Amino acid sequence: MFVDLVPSSCWFTNVRSCVTQQDWERLRRMITRRAGMCCETCGAGEDRQAKRWLEAHERWEYDGTRRVQTLKRLICLCTDCHTVTHFGYAQVRGLEAQAFAHLVKVTRMRPDQARRHVDAAFALWEQRSATIWSLDLSILTGAGITVTPPPDARDRPAIAAATLAPEETAGAPPAPRDVPSVPRQGTPSAFVQNLFRGSRRG
Repeated sequence: MFVDLVPSSCWFTNVRSCVTQQDWERLRRMITRRAGMCCETCGAGEDRQAKRWLEAHERWEYDGTRRVQTLKRLICLCTDCHTVTHFGYAQVRGLEAQAFAHLVKVTRMRPDQARRHVDAAFALWEQRSATIWSLDLSILTGAGITVTPPPDARDRPAIAAATLAPEETAGAPPAPRDVPSVPRQGTPSAFVQNLFRGSRRG
């Protein structure tokens, strides 16, 4: 498991935004079955009482020379591991301590090692967020999934900004530099919540 932050210039233009709900559900079911109905990182299964679900997570490869963000794999993560992976979102939701503890527990890193890992992930996120990326979902089209043509690379940052704008709290201070400026309400918006929990069952 590792902290895997999506560049801010790529927010909201991903697999879910380019496939139908039916195809996304088909992908999610395929991913969870392939993983034996367990998290591919920690081995946990779903636990509705603990509000732990099995969710689909996108693994990306970034080609800085070509400025292409390529989908390489979809994996099955439990809610706890998925929260660690999206550490910036965990911070905004007030879950940083829980996410950090889970990172240490699963990876068996010392706290100081885990902190350096998180800091390095945010440094890489900031670097990648300065680039406008084209989206390559050919792994899906090659598997027979119908994909809506992704937006032009130049339009992706504007889509992210426009999606986030209605969610910003009026007069709220800007987010710290090391925290992606996603909605800062105590309860995430329905749109963001659905995006994050897109693979939640039932």
